[in-house]
Amino acid sequence: MRNRLLLLLVVVVATLGAAGAQAFTAFQQSSASQQAAPEVQVASADALPAGPFVLFRNTASGQGFGQAATASLSEPNGRRTLLGKACDRVYASRNLVSCLETRNGMPTTFEASTYDASLQQQGTWALGGIPNRTRISPDGSLVATTVFVSGHSYASSSFSTQTIIGPADGSVRTNLEDYALIDNGARIKATDRNIWGVTFSPGKPNDFYATASSQGNIWLVHGDIAARTLTITASGVECPSISPDGQRIAFKKSASGTLAGARQPAVLDLTTGTITVLGEQRDLDDQIEWLDNGTILYGMPRDGAGPDSDVWSLSLEPGAAPQLFIEHAWSPAVVR
Repeated sequence: MRNRLLLLLVVVVATLGAAGAQAFTAFQQSSASQQAAPEVQVASADALPAGPFVLFRNTASGQGFGQAATASLSEPNGRRTLLGKACDRVYASRNLVSCLETRNGMPTTFEASTYDASLQQQGTWALGGIPNRTRISPDGSLVATTVFVSGHSYASSSFSTQTIIGPADGSVRTNLEDYALIDNGARIKATDRNIWGVTFSPGKPNDFYATASSQGNIWLVHGDIAARTLTITASGVECPSISPDGQRIAFKKSASGTLAGARQPAVLDLTTGTITVLGEQRDLDDQIEWLDNGTILYGMPRDGAGPDSDVWSLSLEPGAAPQLFIEHAWSPAVVR
């Protein structure tokens, strides 16, 4: 049947000239797209992979859509294994998975769950709004979650977030809005502040970075769990992600300097304060993940919208262009 269609299109090309050629090209691209669909191992896994892997949300249509999945770090766009857990946002360390889920019902509810390396549930607790971000400390002892309590975008003037840090079983949870926000030694007591996008510092379980905003300002804050403080360290840094060596912060940089408008990935050197904007021209709305100390990963919706998306990689080298890393995927987490 396919050979007959090819023969028919060849005849159309010969008959209709340029219009026929365009039709033939579209048919070839459609066929190639179907052949390039990821190989999905539908059977649920009973443990996280032993070797290096990337965890992500599977956005390939059909069975397994929306489930947490893993793929080998050496072949990320090859075979993927579904974990049998539906998640809107996922993250992982070597011994823990964090899953934020929307549970449709009357009414709709939101839930966080954690699982150990054998995929046994360690804890579950209610979330106060739409799942947005989650991160795990490198040692697996702490989980951070961010949700939209109101609104669904940082570009909205009326959005409100809730960011919680606590142990993997959910037994004790601390709201970061209860921390003292410090600028040059003085406490900012604004009631409209929002905090989101936690990233834990490697080798320092008490230490993290996040974004804080108030009155249109955007700040990078350095968090101290023991002291319950958020200290402003830079301006204009949204959704930070610290590099594995702890030397750089990757983030979303707005051209307008506010939460509105297009944003590009950028990197802040924590030692020099230098900011380098990277070569991604599409609007970025994801918390960046580090593949290694010289490459970042992030999700991009297909065609700019819709439920399907891809994960892209981008080198920090000058002039580097984005590369497709995993098709039909979202919310990547690299585990070595």
